[in-house]
Amino acid sequence: MTGRTVDLNGLELKNPVILASGILGTTGASLRRIASCGAGAVVTKSVGVKKSKGYPGPVIVETDCGFLNAVGLSNPSYKEFASEIYAAKGEVPVIASIFGKDAGEFVEVAEGLSCADAFELNLSCPHAKGFGAEIGNDPKLVEKIVSSIKDAVSVPVWAKLTPNITDITEIGVAAQSGGADAVVAINTVRGMVIDVNSGSPILSNRFGGLSGPCIRPIAVKCIYDLYESLDIPVIGVGGVSGAEAALELILAGASAVQIGSALNDNIEIIREVRDGISKFIESKDVSLEDIIGLSHEV
Repeated sequence: MTGRTVDLNGLELKNPVILASGILGTTGASLRRIASCGAGAVVTKSVGVKKSKGYPGPVIVETDCGFLNAVGLSNPSYKEFASEIYAAKGEVPVIASIFGKDAGEFVEVAEGLSCADAFELNLSCPHAKGFGAEIGNDPKLVEKIVSSIKDAVSVPVWAKLTPNITDITEIGVAAQSGGADAVVAINTVRGMVIDVNSGSPILSNRFGGLSGPCIRPIAVKCIYDLYESLDIPVIGVGGVSGAEAALELILAGASAVQIGSALNDNIEIIREVRDGISKFIESKDVSLEDIIGLSHEV
């Protein structure tokens, strides 16, 4: 790894800024649009075995500190989504975010999306019953799922971890033991909002996942701990709203950063963060590699 480029255990990126899963990742056209905005890689919306409409609305609400969502893993199924990955490929690596209820389903989806440049295993969705964090809290199951995927594909495999757990490093170590090429930290944090007039939770699922700048300190701590515990790269995500926020995750130990909620009102945030990181390392006369995990040395 030199300068501004990054090698994430076999997946080379021209810069460390990545589109997070779930945001503008439902079509090949939207993925290519983000790539054209300067992303080093893009991650699709999570895709599973069966087509699903997800939860009924409302599925997202803006709070005074971020966004709360419970979409419910809506997706067209991997059989219908492969064409979107093909359409997105060309400019930057396309990472397929996949989910399943067990190792068998994960493998089926991965094999069906063999056109992807890498896979991000959704082991952390906080609100989908039987998926995501419900299986991502079990170290043995995480290790088995990662190992099964590694046996089935020849491209890098990332495990996306949940912060809704006592010790995230335990799950990170399990993912590494299963052969993960990197871990992604973090997914959204469980939360709820209630309408004070009706007394009812606003989201149809009652609770959902909180994202935005308010969760960045949680992401920083999780990344910091994972960096100390693992030998594989950590990809940071959570509350990146600008270059300084991204640099905070990098200093904690992230080799690359993903951006999600901030794209809501500024699609150019990708380019702004990318250029801000470049200007920072130029001003310090260092490489990107020099500042990854630097907070552990001071």
